[in-house]
Order: sequence, then C-alpha cells, then structure tokens
Amino acid sequence: MAIFPTKARLAHIVFEHNDRASRNFDLIILFLILGSVTVVILDSEPSISRKYHDLLIILEWVFTALFTMEYLLRLWLSNRKWGYITSFYGIVDLLAIIPSYLSLFLLNTQFLVVIRGLRLLRVVRILKLGRYVKEAESLKSAMRSSRTKIQLFVGSVLTIVLIAGTLMYIVEGPSSGFTSIPMAMYWAIVTLTTVGYGDITPVTALGKFISAVIMLLGYAIIAVPTGIVTSELTQVKRDQEDGKKKNCKTCLHPNEADANYCKVCGEMF
Repeated sequence: MAIFPTKARLAHIVFEHNDRASRNFDLIILFLILGSVTVVILDSEPSISRKYHDLLIILEWVFTALFTMEYLLRLWLSNRKWGYITSFYGIVDLLAIIPSYLSLFLLNTQFLVVIRGLRLLRVVRILKLGRYVKEAESLKSAMRSSRTKIQLFVGSVLTIVLIAGTLMYIVEGPSSGFTSIPMAMYWAIVTLTTVGYGDITPVTALGKFISAVIMLLGYAIIAVPTGIVTSELTQVKRDQEDGKKKNCKTCLHPNEADANYCKVCGEMF
C-alpha cells in the first residue's frame, strides 16, 4: 500500500471538491487566505505594526511560501498547464504571491497581497452554492445582451460631459477654478453623478443654471443603466421559463416540463 497518494489522486484532491479530502484541502487554503489577509491588514495599522512588525513579516513570508508551493503544485498537477496559468483562478493564484516578492524591490507593494481575498471565491465550490453560480450566469447573460445599449449610453454620457465641461470652461473660466477643459469635465462628472465634492463651484448666474440642468440630468442618467440591465434580466428569466416548457402535440399549448398531461386538452404526453 502506497504511503503517499498518486499524482492522479493528488490532482483530484487539489482540483476537485466532491470528497472529504478535497474539501479539507480547500478549507485549509481558505483559512490560510484569511490568515494572510488578516496579517496584511494588521501590518497597515501603525500601532500594531510598531509592536509586532517583525512577527507579521515572518508570518507573511510563511504564507507566501505556502501559497507559492500550492501554485507550483497546481501547475505540476494540471494537464493543461497553460490553460491553468491563463484561467481566472490561475491568474488570481499568481497575483496572490507576486506582491510579496515585489516588496523586495518596491516599497509597500506587500500590501497588494490583499488580492488574495479574491481567492475566497473558491468558497462557492466548497459550499456547493451552485444556485448562486446559476444566478451569476443569468446576470452575466443579461450584461452581455445589454452590452451594446450600455456602450451607447456611456458614449452619450461622455459627450454630455465634454459639452458641459467646455461650456463651463467658457462661462466660468480659470477665476472660478475651471482652469482647463479637463478640469471642467472632472467637475461635470462629479456633478452629473450627484457626488458634489464642492472643490469647484460656479459663480456666475449662467454657470449655476448649467449646473442645475446637469444635476437634474444626472438623476435621469443614473436610472438608465439600471433599467437596461433590469429589462435584460427579465428577458433572460422569461427565456429560461420558456425553455422549461414543452408544447402539447395536439393543441400546441405550452406546459410545464414535468407535466404528464396537457392542462388545456388533457392529452397525455
């Protein structure tokens, strides 16, 4: 009897999640991710860093070493190595270890290891949250269907920002803080999104009128992408419901997929 698992068994443990060993492996990785992110967060707090900086640095390099070994292990076990490297999880796994090594050459890049938090997405697999994956696919499909409309919307908004910024630059000028068209466009974006930092404000009556128009326009613009995506989500939901139905061979009336008899004519399927 072999003491160590075979490569095939090891690959199953690392990449799958349908038995106890593979789930335990994923849970260990998740706890390591949580521990690593916690260390980085604590190190960013000056009072804690001054007192425990050396310990936190040691812990961070321990986590980095473990994640590096895990990444190399996944790469070794993968049948399609380039496919794993270029996959979403492969890229996230690589980004999880690069910042620590960059910190040897660039200052403060070690704080970028909070990217490891993205790896917590693996919890979807572990907890079998398949229904959430299905809903995510519906949202993705709706976003894809509304892509052209959203692109047109973004183009329209950028046009409005350009026109508004140019007008405010002409009307207000540098004396009011509108020192250039890009600066005026920045103001237009802040106003259009109803954020309103207040760092640049119009002074003239015409400038205030233009500002009021942009503010009112901002409320309408915010609702547009929401309506577009909502409409597409409704269509995706309708298509999914239609896909679950089957037509009666006699009267062609659509019925639920699990029905044995037509609810209109009573014909047996």
